[in-house]
Amino acid sequence: MSDGEKPPALKDLNARLKAAKARHQPVTRAPASGGTGAAMRVAIDLVAGIAVGAAIGVGLDRWLGTGPWLLILFFILGAAAGFVNVYRTAQRMQAEAQEKLAAGKPDKP
Repeated sequence: MSDGEKPPALKDLNARLKAAKARHQPVTRAPASGGTGAAMRVAIDLVAGIAVGAAIGVGLDRWLGTGPWLLILFFILGAAAGFVNVYRTAQRMQAEAQEKLAAGKPDKP
Protein backbone atom coordinates (compact mmCIF):
# COMPACT_ATOMS: atom_id res chain seq x y z
CA MET A 1 0.00 0.00 0.00
CA SER A 2 1.44 3.37 -1.00
CA ASP A 3 1.27 6.60 1.01
CA GLY A 4 -1.59 8.12 -1.04
CA GLU A 5 -3.77 5.02 -1.04
CA LYS A 6 -6.27 4.37 1.76
CA PRO A 7 -6.85 0.97 3.34
CA PRO A 8 -9.90 -0.95 2.01
CA ALA A 9 -11.92 -0.39 5.21
CA LEU A 10 -11.50 3.39 4.94
CA LYS A 11 -12.40 3.36 1.24
CA ASP A 12 -15.61 1.51 2.07
CA LEU A 13 -16.37 3.88 4.95
CA ASN A 14 -15.73 6.89 2.71
CA ALA A 15 -18.08 5.53 0.05
CA ARG A 16 -20.80 4.87 2.63
CA LEU A 17 -20.40 8.37 4.09
CA LYS A 18 -20.71 9.95 0.64
CA ALA A 19 -23.83 7.89 -0.09
CA ALA A 20 -25.39 8.86 3.26
CA LYS A 21 -24.63 12.55 2.67
CA ALA A 22 -26.22 12.35 -0.77
CA ARG A 23 -29.41 10.87 0.72
CA HIS A 24 -29.58 13.31 3.61
CA GLN A 25 -31.57 16.49 3.13
CA PRO A 26 -30.68 19.01 5.84
CA VAL A 27 -33.61 20.23 7.90
CA THR A 28 -33.88 23.98 7.67
CA ARG A 29 -36.25 26.40 9.30
CA ALA A 30 -39.05 27.57 7.09
CA PRO A 31 -38.75 31.24 6.18
CA ALA A 32 -41.21 33.71 7.67
CA SER A 33 -42.61 34.32 4.21
CA GLY A 34 -45.46 31.84 4.30
CA GLY A 35 -48.26 30.33 6.26
CA THR A 36 -48.95 30.56 9.93
CA GLY A 37 -45.53 31.88 10.91
CA ALA A 38 -45.94 34.99 8.78
CA ALA A 39 -49.46 35.60 10.08
CA MET A 40 -48.27 35.31 13.67
CA ARG A 41 -45.39 37.68 13.01
CA VAL A 42 -47.73 40.29 11.52
CA ALA A 43 -50.22 39.95 14.38
CA ILE A 44 -47.51 40.19 17.04
CA ASP A 45 -45.98 43.26 15.36
CA LEU A 46 -49.32 45.03 15.38
CA VAL A 47 -50.36 44.06 18.91
CA ALA A 48 -46.92 44.82 20.35
CA GLY A 49 -46.89 48.33 18.88
CA ILE A 50 -50.31 49.10 20.31
CA ALA A 51 -49.52 47.55 23.73
CA VAL A 52 -46.22 49.39 24.10
CA GLY A 53 -47.78 52.69 23.07
CA ALA A 54 -50.66 52.25 25.50
CA ALA A 55 -48.32 51.26 28.34
CA ILE A 56 -46.17 54.34 27.79
CA GLY A 57 -49.28 56.51 27.70
CA VAL A 58 -50.68 55.04 30.93
CA GLY A 59 -47.34 55.43 32.68
CA LEU A 60 -46.93 59.04 31.61
CA ASP A 61 -50.52 59.86 32.53
CA ARG A 62 -50.06 58.48 36.04
CA TRP A 63 -46.72 60.23 36.46
CA LEU A 64 -47.85 63.60 35.10
CA GLY A 65 -51.51 63.42 36.11
CA THR A 66 -52.73 64.40 32.64
CA GLY A 67 -55.76 62.14 32.48
CA PRO A 68 -56.33 60.02 29.43
CA TRP A 69 -54.69 62.41 26.97
CA LEU A 70 -51.24 60.83 26.81
CA LEU A 71 -52.82 57.37 26.75
CA ILE A 72 -54.82 58.38 23.69
CA LEU A 73 -51.79 59.99 22.04
CA PHE A 74 -49.43 57.08 22.63
CA PHE A 75 -52.11 54.53 21.71
CA ILE A 76 -52.40 56.22 18.31
CA LEU A 77 -48.61 56.42 17.95
CA GLY A 78 -48.26 52.75 18.92
CA ALA A 79 -50.92 51.74 16.42
CA ALA A 80 -49.13 53.73 13.72
CA ALA A 81 -45.83 52.05 14.62
CA GLY A 82 -47.53 48.64 14.50
CA PHE A 83 -48.95 49.34 11.05
CA VAL A 84 -45.54 50.51 9.82
CA ASN A 85 -43.99 47.26 11.06
CA VAL A 86 -46.73 45.24 9.34
CA TYR A 87 -46.13 47.16 6.11
CA ARG A 88 -42.37 46.54 6.27
CA THR A 89 -42.91 42.84 6.94
CA ALA A 90 -45.30 42.59 3.99
CA GLN A 91 -42.82 44.37 1.71
CA ARG A 92 -40.02 42.00 2.79
CA MET A 93 -42.23 38.95 2.25
CA GLN A 94 -43.23 40.18 -1.20
CA ALA A 95 -39.59 40.79 -2.16
CA GLU A 96 -38.64 37.28 -1.01
CA ALA A 97 -41.50 35.77 -3.03
CA GLN A 98 -40.46 37.69 -6.14
CA GLU A 99 -36.84 36.51 -5.72
CA LYS A 100 -38.03 32.91 -5.48
CA LEU A 101 -40.15 33.33 -8.61
CA ALA A 102 -37.24 34.88 -10.48
CA ALA A 103 -34.99 32.02 -9.40
CA GLY A 104 -37.60 29.48 -10.53
CA LYS A 105 -38.30 28.17 -7.03
CA PRO A 106 -42.01 28.49 -6.27
CA ASP A 107 -43.21 28.19 -2.67
CA LYS A 108 -45.23 25.04 -3.31
CA PRO A 109 -43.84 22.03 -5.25
